[in-house]
Amino acid sequence: MTLSDAPKTNLLNFSLEGLKTFYADIGEPAFRATQTFKWIHQAGVDDFNAMTNLSKPLRQQLAERVEIRAPEIVLDQPSVDGTHKWLLRLDDGQCIETVFIPEDGRGTLCISSQVGCALDCTFCATARQGFNRNLTVAEIIGQVWLAERLLKPASGHRAITNVVFMGMGEPLLNLDAVVDAMHIMLDDNAYGLSKRRVTLSTSGVIPALDRLSERADVALAVSLHAPNDALRNRLVPLNKKYPIAELMAACKRYLANKAQRERVTFEYVMIQGVNDSPDHATQLAKLLQEVPAKVNLIPFNSFSGTEYKRSSKAAINRFRDILLAQNIYTITRKTRGDDIDAACGQLAGEVQDKSRRKLHFARLEQSL
Repeated sequence: MTLSDAPKTNLLNFSLEGLKTFYADIGEPAFRATQTFKWIHQAGVDDFNAMTNLSKPLRQQLAERVEIRAPEIVLDQPSVDGTHKWLLRLDDGQCIETVFIPEDGRGTLCISSQVGCALDCTFCATARQGFNRNLTVAEIIGQVWLAERLLKPASGHRAITNVVFMGMGEPLLNLDAVVDAMHIMLDDNAYGLSKRRVTLSTSGVIPALDRLSERADVALAVSLHAPNDALRNRLVPLNKKYPIAELMAACKRYLANKAQRERVTFEYVMIQGVNDSPDHATQLAKLLQEVPAKVNLIPFNSFSGTEYKRSSKAAINRFRDILLAQNIYTITRKTRGDDIDAACGQLAGEVQDKSRRKLHFARLEQSL
């Protein structure tokens, strides 16, 4: 096999330190890594010839050996409310979804961490798709890289101010790649996001949550959705392995000795007649008394085949008011992008489910 026939290394997989190692291996100084890193992530360049502060021989060598390649855009869907959804095809033909949500003064990118999901939350469209595999660092950061290129305004200011791991998949079951991608997002030579503006949302894989606390310092959101084990077992089956008391203890550990981590955001999807009664709100308020918390109430977003319905506006407001009366900071998330199935819980992509969920989950846990 000639050099030109060999598979090319994708530089989107590399952190700055990884890029320095790559350059050291080919006999180049470390500062070349910083230059290249800025071209890739700050300028959004994928053509080595455009990297004008690199020597021409080096540019030619890079073009022969490596590449900068994000997932392929299959579908580009704008919503009437300004939300944007992309269906992205990966090298193996699987598809994931990424969503951009613009608001006054901020732009939030919701990214995926897996092809499908190994968990089986009953209110989520992604769960219906099954699970295929974890995403690579390049496939995760590639979502940010693509969105920045597509959205960057003429002013040159970044359109993306926040990134949330709330797309397809359970991020903590792909911990290594997710942490590496987050470090790139936080790097001042790349996207320069603050730690408070990168949020990881998890259903509560406790061993991985403890490891996350040791390896990264980002905002934490927990998909709670029920105030007691009996109901959460039904909505979030992972709860049978990691019940609420253990999850709350893990959240406290995550917050400990981290001054910038002021509180955990608890996500609570509002499902009519299931988890939206005043008694549920009272139970939730009691549960969160000892955990610095913010509650996001999420009106349920319907999808094909579900039996669930969205709670009424009156029920959501009543639930919110009970929490506020107990001094628990609570907001109701505005539904965005539901006309293009881009709202919370609606992302589905195109997933070839390879085998049984329990087997997948066990394998992913063993890899942690």
